[in-house]
Amino acid sequence: MRRSRITPEREAEIYAAVLDLLREMGYEALTMDAIAARTKSSKATLYRQWGSKPELIARALRHNKPVSIADIDTGSLRGDLLESVHRSDDCQMERDAALMRSLFHAIHDNPELHHALRQVLIEPEITGLNTLLRRAVERGEVSPDNPALGFVIHMMVGGFVARDLIEDRTVDREFLFSYIDAVILPALGV
Repeated sequence: MRRSRITPEREAEIYAAVLDLLREMGYEALTMDAIAARTKSSKATLYRQWGSKPELIARALRHNKPVSIADIDTGSLRGDLLESVHRSDDCQMERDAALMRSLFHAIHDNPELHHALRQVLIEPEITGLNTLLRRAVERGEVSPDNPALGFVIHMMVGGFVARDLIEDRTVDREFLFSYIDAVILPALGV
C-alpha cells in the first residue's frame, strides 16, 4: 500500500464503510463517490491511498480477515483446520459469504477486480493453507506424494459454494467441522 498519513483507526473505519456499502449496493453500483461520501473523505484521497476501487475493496476484505491461517499451529493438521474455523463465528461467515457471492459474480466482468482479489486476498490464503499442509507433511501426518494435497483449496472453496447451491444455506461452523472431518482429512489420509 502507498505511504499514508491515515491512522490505522481511520483506515479501519474506511474499510468497514467500504464493506458495508458493498453489502448494501453490490460491486457494480458501488462508486468511489459513494465511498468518499460515506467515509467523509475526498475521492482524491481514496485514489491516492488505494489507486482504484478494486484495490480498495480487496484491501478492505483483507483487513476484515486480520489473522493469517499460516499463523495457526496447534500441532496437528486437524487442529489447525478446526482452529481456522473457530476464528470466525456463524454471523461473520454469513456476512462474508454474501460479500463473496457478489464479488465472484463481478470478477467475471472485471479483470482488475479479479487481479486485486487474487493478489491481496486469495494468494495469501493459498500460501497460508500450503504452510499448514507443509507442516502436516513434515510431521508425517500426510504423505508428501498424496495427490489430494494439490486440491485442498479446491475442496475448501467447493464446500462453501456447494452448500449454498445445493442446500440454499450459508456455510456455518458446524458444517465446516463436519466437512473437514468427512471430506478433507480422509482425502489426505489423516
